Amino acid sequence: MKIVIPGGNGQIGRVLVSTFRGRGDEVTVLSRHPQNGALAWDGKTLGPWGQSIDGADVVINLAGRSVNCRYTKENLAVMMSSRVDSTRAIGEAIAAAVKPPRVWLQMSTATIYAHTFGAPNDESHGVIGGREPDVPRYWDFSIEIAKAWERTLDEAQTPHTRKVALRSAMVMMTVPNSVFSIFTTLARLGLAGPQAGGRQFMSWIHERDFIRALDFLISRENIRGIVNLSSPHPLPQREFLADLRRVVGMPIGIPSQKWMLEIMAFLHRTDTELLLKSRRVVPGRLLEEGFVFDFPDWAGAAEELYRRWRGGNGHRMLSPATG
Repeated sequence: MKIVIPGGNGQIGRVLVSTFRGRGDEVTVLSRHPQNGALAWDGKTLGPWGQSIDGADVVINLAGRSVNCRYTKENLAVMMSSRVDSTRAIGEAIAAAVKPPRVWLQMSTATIYAHTFGAPNDESHGVIGGREPDVPRYWDFSIEIAKAWERTLDEAQTPHTRKVALRSAMVMMTVPNSVFSIFTTLARLGLAGPQAGGRQFMSWIHERDFIRALDFLISRENIRGIVNLSSPHPLPQREFLADLRRVVGMPIGIPSQKWMLEIMAFLHRTDTELLLKSRRVVPGRLLEEGFVFDFPDWAGAAEELYRRWRGGNGHRMLSPATG
């Protein structure tokens, strides 16, 4: 297959590129900071890079400023523009192609769903977030970004290209500075106790299932629209961290109060929404279509990830088989 990955130099993109090239696919990366053969683009206007779209089989758009930052007015504006502008540009390139790709997988986010401790959110009955009581009002902006992101995908005039919006939970990978690596380091130091009580749900997906799900969506011509990429078993953060502590062999987990998290987030130039929002998301459509997860439960996923992380093989991806 010929695959184009805008934003392919990020954490998820590097894992995808390594995996796809390793099995013989032709992969082109679009990047604002091109390296290792990537094509240059500005992420907002159609240019010579558009020629790579013409004749491609698949586009997987991962472009967008990382959410792992302080939610300042400036950063939020860039988070919005980098997602909307890049999605619009990809749509223009596909519309202009003589031979458009057969499928466009567009990254979105499970953060679009409401903060909840109640029923899980699937694609059919999930509640879109915004204006929930008892949460900071600035969390609403993350919802607005997600909605604008998906709206731009919907508005793209690409009648010959199937479009899928990937509402992804946190992808658990062993690469440096990934969410899994950060939590694992905290667990080994005895610092991975419940955070702000630990009731908030953690939705996640193992890196192998993430890639297998992409292959599944590429192969299933009948699937279009919204798809949740998450394991079928989200769990409260206190249980998530307890399983991780067990895996790394650390019996102690010092809890963190909300004010402590605020200080840590400030020092690490990130935001507490990433830790405090309760994301209870399930993959309704994948399960309905018969996708079988290799790692449906966190305990087993954590054991496999930690085994590779500890062995220093975080840069190597397990070979995914299409589900």
